[in-house]
Amino acid sequence: MSLLLGIDIGTTGTKALLLDPQRGPVAEAERPSQLHSVLPGWAEEDPDAWWANVCALTRELAHGADIAAIGVTGMVPCTILLDAHNRALRWSVQQNDARSGTQVAELNRRLAGTRVLERTGSAITQQATGPRFLWFAEHEPDLWQQTRTVLGSYDYIAMRLTGELAVEANWALETGLFDFRAGSWAEDIVAASGGRLDLLPPIRRPEEIVGHLTEQAARETGLPAGLPVVAGAADHIGSAFAAGILDDGDVLVKLGGAGDIMLAVDEPLVDERLYLDFHLLPGRYMMSGCMATSGSLIRWFQRVVADGADLAQLDLEADRVGPGAGGVIALPYFLGEKTPINDPEATGAFVGLQLTHERGNLFRAVLEAIAYGFRHHLDVLAERGHTPRRVRVTDGGSKSRTWTQITADVIGLPLEKVAMRSGSAVAAAFVAGVGVGVFSNWRDIERFVEVTEVVESHPDPVYDSHYAKYRALYPALKEVLS
Repeated sequence: MSLLLGIDIGTTGTKALLLDPQRGPVAEAERPSQLHSVLPGWAEEDPDAWWANVCALTRELAHGADIAAIGVTGMVPCTILLDAHNRALRWSVQQNDARSGTQVAELNRRLAGTRVLERTGSAITQQATGPRFLWFAEHEPDLWQQTRTVLGSYDYIAMRLTGELAVEANWALETGLFDFRAGSWAEDIVAASGGRLDLLPPIRRPEEIVGHLTEQAARETGLPAGLPVVAGAADHIGSAFAAGILDDGDVLVKLGGAGDIMLAVDEPLVDERLYLDFHLLPGRYMMSGCMATSGSLIRWFQRVVADGADLAQLDLEADRVGPGAGGVIALPYFLGEKTPINDPEATGAFVGLQLTHERGNLFRAVLEAIAYGFRHHLDVLAERGHTPRRVRVTDGGSKSRTWTQITADVIGLPLEKVAMRSGSAVAAAFVAGVGVGVFSNWRDIERFVEVTEVVESHPDPVYDSHYAKYRALYPALKEVLS
């Protein structure tokens, strides 16, 4: 049977994966990407470097293979400006770029009373695309004048493959420029942002074929011309889908560099403390939360505090300390915070320190703080009437028994560990298969989902006490430090 090619444009690397519709992933490869931060708060990448990675990967992995279709996935809502010849005018502005705080305030002023949250599903934040438009107009007016199209990360790769301009629905939704209730770009929000509707391409569902591999792209990638390319998927939505998060009440906790938590819902839920996304299953939605630092905070601790100590050793030290970290409580806001507090000025902290405390106390406090962040999101969802049906856990942190056990104990729910192999790329390949009829049912993804272990929850009263203090710390310190 023909294979399906999934391409994933990630922050730290570009991946390509071949999916056999019967056997699952049969081959994959990765090339590194570089995140550029030339000024504080800036986060940019070179789209042409992504394309070079794609070409190298397809020649390495898929040259000569019998491929039926190509799917793409990547970061959202990354912003790429194209000129009249569809060439990138500058490096991308990444989803975690924090340069547009002033423009967020200005756009909120301009759009006061227009029900932005209710219409777009998200509050106006630095992650939204509108404030970036205002920033481009103010700080790079020449480039902004040359801009003819705005795309996201995986939309850009689909364009390079096919020559066609289109954006996938979740990129559109996450920009904050799309009225999901009307099903169209919000003209008033686009105009208030200093943009124009003609900058924004047609919106496609994930499985829609946006075009076919051009002769030029075939020469560069080593793939046969004419291969169908589908619109693809946002990476976090794809990874949740590939973990089997399909039904109302299914939750995914991702213990990655950032901490993601996603809940599948039948009806859209609008709350300024969360992001709203389209599920890959038609007619379904995903409520998403993202904490700015999780695994990246652990790596910071390992490098700065623990002088490069092995993570397994740090886990052992945290285990010896036990629940509550000996009275130490941490705030994990070392890179500001996204959801649920949406405060780019938030800062990290350790409180309750005494001379009797050792490295293990601080490390355990970090792990518990991240778990409290997940619990905070679950409290927001519970407040809105949503109780988890089951919770699954993925990403590199799920390999740590200590971190997963602390998370299960703090949230009071068992965690199903999923053996995930490049989940976003698997989802991209699967979506391509749906687009060309290889898969007739979206639930066929379940044949590729493997739960390897269930980490049972053992709640401890100290977690309830410390969680209450954790929630009180942020507003108290914000008042002192502001």
